Amino acid sequence: MQQLSFTFARRLLLSRKLAFLRSRHPAALMSTLLINKPQYSWLKELGLAEENHGVYNGAWGGRGEVLTSYCPANNEPIAKVRQASLADYEETVKKAKEAWKIWADIPAPKRGEIVRQIGDALRKKIKLLGSLESLEMGKILVEGVGEVQEYVDICDYAVGLSRMIGGPVLPSERPGHALIEQWNPVGLVGIITAFNFPVAVYGWNNALALICGNVCLWKGAPTTSLTSVAVTKIVAQVLEDNNLPGAICSLTCGGADIGKAMAKDERVDLVSFTGSTQVGKQVALLVQERFGRKLLELGGNNAIIVFDDADLSLVTPSVLFAAVGTAGQRCTTARRLFLHENIHDEIVGKLAKAYAQVRIGDPWDPNTLYGPLHTKHAVEMFLGAVEHAKQEGGTVVYGGKVVDRPGNYVEPTIVTGLAHDSPIVHTETFAPILYVIKFKSEEEVYAWNNEVKQGLSSSIFTKDLGRIFRWLGPKGSDCGIVNVNIPTSGAEIGGAFGGEKHTGGGRESGSDAWKHYMRRSTCTINYSNDLPLAQGIKFQ
Repeated sequence: MQQLSFTFARRLLLSRKLAFLRSRHPAALMSTLLINKPQYSWLKELGLAEENHGVYNGAWGGRGEVLTSYCPANNEPIAKVRQASLADYEETVKKAKEAWKIWADIPAPKRGEIVRQIGDALRKKIKLLGSLESLEMGKILVEGVGEVQEYVDICDYAVGLSRMIGGPVLPSERPGHALIEQWNPVGLVGIITAFNFPVAVYGWNNALALICGNVCLWKGAPTTSLTSVAVTKIVAQVLEDNNLPGAICSLTCGGADIGKAMAKDERVDLVSFTGSTQVGKQVALLVQERFGRKLLELGGNNAIIVFDDADLSLVTPSVLFAAVGTAGQRCTTARRLFLHENIHDEIVGKLAKAYAQVRIGDPWDPNTLYGPLHTKHAVEMFLGAVEHAKQEGGTVVYGGKVVDRPGNYVEPTIVTGLAHDSPIVHTETFAPILYVIKFKSEEEVYAWNNEVKQGLSSSIFTKDLGRIFRWLGPKGSDCGIVNVNIPTSGAEIGGAFGGEKHTGGGRESGSDAWKHYMRRSTCTINYSNDLPLAQGIKFQ
């Protein structure tokens, strides 16, 4: 009790001292933020300040709590963002719905022109935005810039799509009748994104939603609020330059209260949620209660399968990229590696040597290949998963420990010796842990790929054409992404992105993913003077 009292007393004295300093020298405390250090002055080129408004609906504001954003590479504070209150959310939804009345009347090709300008504006700031994402999220600089490029690319894709969306003219069985499909915007699209892709996932949704005639309300992850603010400032400037309501692309930074409000709000016509399966299930239930429309991009427990006839020169770099890229914090990260028993030991040895050569360091250093985990909590989850793997009979052949340096760094890790159905193998840990498992036959390993609850990405390495087409067929992979001789990561925007089962079933980006953002009407037009009824029914 004496120790507790002493600790409490010290904390009380410290808090009083901080309060005194704030009252006398507030600027001295603010100078500890990275944004105030000369080497980070470029943050202000993105319109960021010491404290930033986290609400945009044509005007910037925010009446919620102030959160500090931290750099995962050293856990130093970058800058602050004032989050949205529920009152801010309510005001923003109303303004977004009013903005939709204007936006929906603009022809789709002209909406595409606005999206083209958004893409061009992002191009001009691509290195700055990529650097911010590297600083705030923790991914290496080349990945940060590459992610902004994905937003640019989907804008280009959407511009072309804005002149192509539409339904077919179908043959009617009745003379003097036309049968067509009409596609219209759903209205307001609520976009909830995760920390690991704080730019691209918003872009995938935003560009397509806009050309379809929708307005957007974005809630990014609280830990990447600065990125959300910086992106919105760029988009808002394009809207303002075109004399359009800023509320077309609104922002409400916030936590679970804002996300829950969006899920329950009948005025939000589509909720697009990217995040964990656990939270996604809660969102889905809330949206379903009001018979709302949802698009879910949730977890993935992705596998790479390597047969003994594979081109082994492709395997090591592919597995390395898929398992270690973004420090294992991609939804498409390879978490399970199934190796045919004839090549198991050889590949494990090569992987261990490759892992040892991964350059770990500051994410904004161009020579770094592997940065920190996003938060301290992620480090705890990593350590817990490694311990569980050991308890279940696994052997750590590489990594497994925290790196002794500032920030949230852990070693990329390889674990062998576990059964395919071990509880930890079936658990998606958002960290760079790869479970390597031997297999004997095609039939068993295809079943093992499919036995997990998630169904996002999957890949095999083989030269056998029959095996490839069985993999792609009804008894092959049950995932939304099914690859051959390439890793599980690296989806292109031209294809629809998403997965099955507990991954949520949603599709974003290319192909016909645009249909999620529109409602379909089957329309019959009678241009004759007769009234032939369906099924030949006659009313006298």
